[in-house]
Amino acid sequence: MTTASFTGAAAQPVAAERGISLYRAIWRWHFFAGLLVIPFMISLAVTGGLYLFNDEIDDTVFAYRNIVPAGTERLPPSAIVATAVESVPGSAAVSYRTPAGADRSARVTVGIGKAKMLVFVDPYTGAILDHVAPTEEFNQVVEDLHSLDYFGKSVETIIEIVAGFAILLVFTGIYLWWPRQQTGGVLTVRGTPARRVFWRDLHAVTGIVAGLLIVFLAFSGLLWSGYWGATVNGKLTAMGLGYPAVLWDQVPTATKVSTDVLPRANWLMENAPVPTSSGVGAEPVGIDRAVAIADEAGMLPGYELALPTDESGVYTAAIFPAELARERTIHIDQYSGKPLVDVAFGDYPALGKAIEWSINVHKGQEWGRANQLLMLAACLSIVLISLSAVVMWWKRRPAGRVGVPPMPPKRSVYAGLWIMAIFFGLTFPLTGLAIVIMVVADQLLMLAPAARRRLS
Repeated sequence: MTTASFTGAAAQPVAAERGISLYRAIWRWHFFAGLLVIPFMISLAVTGGLYLFNDEIDDTVFAYRNIVPAGTERLPPSAIVATAVESVPGSAAVSYRTPAGADRSARVTVGIGKAKMLVFVDPYTGAILDHVAPTEEFNQVVEDLHSLDYFGKSVETIIEIVAGFAILLVFTGIYLWWPRQQTGGVLTVRGTPARRVFWRDLHAVTGIVAGLLIVFLAFSGLLWSGYWGATVNGKLTAMGLGYPAVLWDQVPTATKVSTDVLPRANWLMENAPVPTSSGVGAEPVGIDRAVAIADEAGMLPGYELALPTDESGVYTAAIFPAELARERTIHIDQYSGKPLVDVAFGDYPALGKAIEWSINVHKGQEWGRANQLLMLAACLSIVLISLSAVVMWWKRRPAGRVGVPPMPPKRSVYAGLWIMAIFFGLTFPLTGLAIVIMVVADQLLMLAPAARRRLS
């Protein structure tokens, strides 16, 4: 009995020390990850919140170029395109967006060398409503800032790392939040803004309420990332789970893909090949007939029609609206007017439909206003979590030092964390690489006494 008593007493401190070590190690990782991504998380939340209301912004701030008095008879598309081209000397038409409603403008994209210009035209009078470069159109700027594409493709990879870290922060945050005998700070906020515990509880409670939404936003956003998203897209396509490749079996295809001819394509279709027209040398059907063919096929008004750029090119009509069932892409032979490939949402494989649905929810388009408000709440939560983390850290840190959470008493706990890091890295390689760099840098800094004192 005495021996058993001593064994139990000795085991308790060991277990307690192991628990403290794991908590401190995860807290330290959570701190470093948050320190790295907070500015990006706030930027993602603000730009994402704005982009949720892109249609409302277009209909109010930019109503002068998007909304027109409804007339009785529209000009033919060829006349609208000719007017737009004439307004930009030396240009050639690239694509034509049909009016989305009786009171909506038409939009023509024209090219001047490698540069492009959006020309908004009143479809009844032919009046030019506005000229704007695609990269300067407000909602496009917001989207490019959201993805960091505004600063170039190489910088865009940061978003992939940030999205991976966001998932890591949520799961490590759940571990840190998990109730351990405390009665407050679980679902309630203690104290007042003058106290650090208030900001700790606000951070934790907001995080636990919005955690699943943040993981959803991060994961669905990763689908658009340059490395991880492109890799997943390619693997799904190779396994026959991407765009329905069987529809292209009977038509010749060019080296171009959807994103080469369309200003915008959905995730599943962006790498789908573009077919080629046959009958070179025959008389083309022209844009008026191509629009009529797309309309007769049941395309939702407001679709984009990419124009042929050479003798083998096709007309490509595509629309990716909020109503997923109305998504559609039709490639039309420019000579015969025959639809070569006609892909609707119903043709997507089950996994493809699920991915497109998740992206639609991410963009706040699936359930109308309710979806917008839910995603806006998630964006506001991210801002609140980030700002409360900064305030909490500022109140906690010792004067003149960074205030990094202490190293765990038992360093052996890092072995298990390294295994988790490797698993996470295999799933999200760029984030995993960033974690490895972060941990190695932390260990090296701890070897220098001056740096250790400065950080602690």
